[in-house]
Formats: sequence, structure tokens, C-alpha cells
Amino acid sequence: MQVFHTENKIIITCNKRLSSYLQQEVEELGFKPTRVFQTGVELLGTVTDTIALNLNLRCASQVLYLIKSFKAADPQQLYDELVTIEWENLIDFTGYFSVSSNVNNEHIRTPLFANVKVKDAIADRIKSIKGIRPNSGAEVNKTLVHLYWQDDSADIFLDTSGETLAKHSYRKIPGKAPMLEALATSTIMATHWDRKSTFINPMCGSGTLAIEAALLATDKHPGLFRMNYGFMHIMGYDETVFFTERRKLKDKSKKDTGFKIIATDISDDAVDIAQKNAKTAGVEHLIEFSVCDFADTLVPAEPGIIMFNPEYGERLGVHTKLEATYKRMGDFMKKECLGYRGYIFTGNPDLAKKIGLKAARKVEFYNGKLDCRLLEYELYEGTKREPRED
Repeated sequence: MQVFHTENKIIITCNKRLSSYLQQEVEELGFKPTRVFQTGVELLGTVTDTIALNLNLRCASQVLYLIKSFKAADPQQLYDELVTIEWENLIDFTGYFSVSSNVNNEHIRTPLFANVKVKDAIADRIKSIKGIRPNSGAEVNKTLVHLYWQDDSADIFLDTSGETLAKHSYRKIPGKAPMLEALATSTIMATHWDRKSTFINPMCGSGTLAIEAALLATDKHPGLFRMNYGFMHIMGYDETVFFTERRKLKDKSKKDTGFKIIATDISDDAVDIAQKNAKTAGVEHLIEFSVCDFADTLVPAEPGIIMFNPEYGERLGVHTKLEATYKRMGDFMKKECLGYRGYIFTGNPDLAKKIGLKAARKVEFYNGKLDCRLLEYELYEGTKREPRED
């Protein structure tokens, strides 16, 4: 089974509402999606193709390569189909594998039971050929197999990613309520920032938005921060392909930018964490960090974008302190950021009303399960304030 050279369906998953940004990335890499859906992108390719996808993509979660599609009404039929696959040519019998699943079948009350059936089929098949059962468990740092089973239709995949791609591996200290890196990148992409003009991130927290902006501006990809993927543990893997692709990433990344990226926070601890994360990402020299109230952030005359990710507060109820903060953000953008485009990412529409500016655009996102909006404000002389809603 030459999966590194055999073209088959590839599913690239992502969090909800990120698929349009993932599609953009995939197309920029030269791939042509055959389908785009709410939580991912589908295309045709080989496991060798997944190496470039894994190293380059910023908005993705997992890259899954299809092994087989089949019908299975119950767990026994699932096992019977899986045991026919040549797993001995995919998984080293001296190795280790794990199984994940997305299951909706009347016979399955917990995905863990489906996972066990998959593990048994793989281990039994390999033992029948090699005489030894490979080890298996919950760790995701070796060979990964993913089952997608809906009603009587099943797909079995090799998960070529392993650990999720949505985390970009540089954030060793997360800080308070950090934004997932894939979400941060997607929100920046949604601004249509040209990656050549000023980027300001007050209330920077652990620095994710500022760091992702610096990585985008320098064309530096997540694959430079990581040395272990699921594809590395599939039989037939050629490490020269990986190192060639990684070298391409190094060669095209830029060391400097010709503009300012500014990140501020009122918390000394937050700025310290952000600086350490930026250092791990290799972009600490590109970001001007400072400790101050957001309203004291120095705004360069050269226009660009200013982006806030403030606290949301409780979804229901009134939070007087945050109401005042949201009003102050609106006042700051109106008075100090003329010529910029302003953005506020929030999961609290009641607080958003306190900003006092009319949003030119509202882009839908999820932060975890929370329904959020990225609000865009055109900040020009004479910006009209909306009447406050009490």
C-alpha cells in the first residue's frame, strides 16, 4: 500500500467558521479543493502532499488521508472490513498507534468502544501476518488512525498530523484565556491586512495576535516550530521529503519588516509572557512591547490596523467595569486612531453596543463554543458615534 505515492481523498479539518481562510491557504499552496464545508476542506493528494500541508497551514486542525470507505451497520461489520486492510504495510509491528473517531451509529454509545474495535482489527491483522501485536494507547505522537462513521457509512483515515495543527507550538506559556493560534490567524486574515503596514494590538495578553501578525508578515510558517508529525510514523516515510520542505520554509521566511507591530497590556505578567512567546517564535525583535493602559498605546502616524481582543464578561447580565472598558475602546479608536481600520473581537453583543461606533462589517467566528464577532470600524475624520444603548 504505497500511500506516499497513491492519490486519494484528503480531508483537512478546522474549527467552525475557519474553512474559508483554510481554503485560501490551501489554494495558495497550489492545491485545488474539491469541496469546502463548515469544518474543513477536501482535496485529492498523496501522503507526500500532506507533508507540505502540515508544515504550511496556519488555520487547520488535522490533515487526514483516506485509506478506505465502506458500509458497516454495526461494530462487527466495522471490524470485518477493517481487518482486510493491509495494516502491516502501514504500521510497524514494533511501533505504537492510537485511534480517534467521530461516530454516530445506533450501536455505539461511546466513541471509545468504536476506537477499541478499530484497535482490535489493526492489531489482529498485524499479529496474523507478523506474529506480534503492536502497542496502542492514547498518546498521539506516533501513528494515528481516524474513524469517521455516520450511520452505516464509514471512512478510515491516516491522521498525518498527530498533535493538532491549530496550536503553532511556540506558545509555551499560554497566559489568561488565550486565543487559539489558528483562530488568531484567521481573524487577522479576515481584516485583509496587507502585512506591510502598522499592526497594533492593545490588550495583547499572551501576545498571540501580535505574534501571528509577525509570522504572517515574515512568511514564517508553523512547520518551523515542530519536528514530529503523524506522517513520520507511517511505513514508507522518506525523511528527505520533510527536510526539503522544511528548508523551503526557512529559505522563504523574512527576518525583518519595514513597519511597526505594537503590543501593549496593562499587566506586567502578560507582557512578560508575550515577550517570552515571541522569543520562542523568533519574532521578538519585530514587536514593540510595552506595559500601559490600552488608551496610552502610542499610535504611529502611518496608518494600518488596530485590533482588540478584550474580555467578553458574562454572556448574560451587566458587567459595569467592562461596559466602561468597551466605551473607552471606542473613544480611543475615534480620537487616536484616525486613518486606521479598527477591529474588536468579542463574544458579547451587549458589551459591543457600548463601543459607540457603527461597525462597517461583522465577521462571524467561534471561540470554542462561544458565538463571536470580529467588528470592523472605519476610523476617519468625522466618525459618527452611535447613541449609547443602556
